[in-house]
Amino acid sequence: MRYALFLLIALCFVPAAHAGIVDAPAANLEISLMTYGPGDIYWERFGHDALEVRDTVSGEAIAFNYGVFDFDQKGFILNFARGIMAYRMDAETTQSDVEFYSGEGRYVRRQRLALDNDQKDSLRRFLLWNVQPANAGYNYDYYADNCTTRVRDALDGALGGALSRQLRERPGGMTFREQTARLMSNQAWLMLGMDLGLGPYADQPMTAWKEAFLPMVLEDELRHVRIGDGADARPLVDQEDTLAQNKLDPPPEQAPDLRWPLLIAGLLWAIPLALPAFTRHRVARGVFVAAATLFAVFAGLAGLFMLGLWTLTLHRSAWGNFNLLAYQPFAFLLIPGIWHLRRAGRPMGRMAPRVAAMSFAACVIGLLLHLWPDFPQRNMPWLLLALPCWAALFASFCRKHD
Repeated sequence: MRYALFLLIALCFVPAAHAGIVDAPAANLEISLMTYGPGDIYWERFGHDALEVRDTVSGEAIAFNYGVFDFDQKGFILNFARGIMAYRMDAETTQSDVEFYSGEGRYVRRQRLALDNDQKDSLRRFLLWNVQPANAGYNYDYYADNCTTRVRDALDGALGGALSRQLRERPGGMTFREQTARLMSNQAWLMLGMDLGLGPYADQPMTAWKEAFLPMVLEDELRHVRIGDGADARPLVDQEDTLAQNKLDPPPEQAPDLRWPLLIAGLLWAIPLALPAFTRHRVARGVFVAAATLFAVFAGLAGLFMLGLWTLTLHRSAWGNFNLLAYQPFAFLLIPGIWHLRRAGRPMGRMAPRVAAMSFAACVIGLLLHLWPDFPQRNMPWLLLALPCWAALFASFCRKHD
């Protein structure tokens, strides 16, 4: 009898001992948004996040995130360049995530969400379905379908659309371009390359819903969301905790203004490009050839880069780039004329003057387009770099030579 009673008591504790996030009653669950600050490496600059499901009885806590990719995947680099980025969902213990991100010096913050039992159960069932190998993969898009938009959408589904309804009513603070430049500003050359390659898509007006493609924005926006109706309405965020402090230099609050730096660079570059328009000295022509060849190669490669992104890839944020008015593959046609000018003191034939004239005119057209209030792309810095250079080349090639 004593043995049977002991066995009965032991069996009563078995479910509690083995319960976890998979089978715990929804009343025992806590759902939280985990936000990890930006890192130093370029793919870490946008930050990261996850949804944590915690069983308050057993203590099991699992963080579900959508940011896993594999450099060793077959054809990864080529597919990445084409805009085919295979990402997947994964789940790790919260403790391992906290240790990893805090070890990199990145902050870790937890926002406990005030979900009711039905919402918690709905979100848990969705995450457990989504993490299965057959459902975990997706095609990543930096702005429209990334590790944060997936978290946002999963949470919105559990809330019956309450999150999207409120965030779509609020304007965003920045555009995709501004957020990208702000976050990448610690790596200037990469920031400039990305800014050059972004088209009108990156300058579209934003709602808070769209801007919540960033973990830090989603974290902040949740602080203003309320759920429930009438007297039952309550803040979505019930409690916030900082689990690890930031030890890295934070990104600036605003995107850098590239207009003056690129205008100054363009004016300085234009000085040697204009030398043949004022002097026939051999040394001056040699300086001109070096500067003009460099500009022609840069403009031509930039044009091929942007044209390739538009026509050969799925990177829709780079489609229809108006920077092609200022940087075209036709710039390569200048090179024979540049070198002939060094030897003979004048360009060879009419090709180089015509290319310089058309490119200068295209830049002026691009500049005038900015006077149109509804012009879709904010590419003024790149026009300010190119315009002085094309004007100087036009003057040098069209000068009457003896």
